[in-house]
Amino acid sequence: MNNWAIRSGQRLLGLFSLVFLWSAFARADDSASLFKTKCAVCHADDGSGSGKMGQQLGAKDLRSADVQKQTDAQLNESITNGVGKKMPAYKAKLTDDQIKGLVGYIRDLAKKQ
Repeated sequence: MNNWAIRSGQRLLGLFSLVFLWSAFARADDSASLFKTKCAVCHADDGSGSGKMGQQLGAKDLRSADVQKQTDAQLNESITNGVGKKMPAYKAKLTDDQIKGLVGYIRDLAKKQ
């Protein structure tokens, strides 16, 4: 292999790395925005459920051990199909990737506490 081929491969690998990192940051930002528009009205911006609407509905603190011990599949199920009469189902409103992003965002809320 000559030096040109090696340098070209390194540049291509670097480009792919930048695209991957950019898309990961974009997904995280999208999940935060989505949380603020769909979830924060009841669960508050920090996930605590401490807002007026959240207190009226008895919204769970998403940072709590009870919520965080749930599997990703369980959290996904709650977002997808709703919880009782209080939390609406989002299966017709959000894509699978958006719901997966929200699950990740809920995990991050506990780390920020």
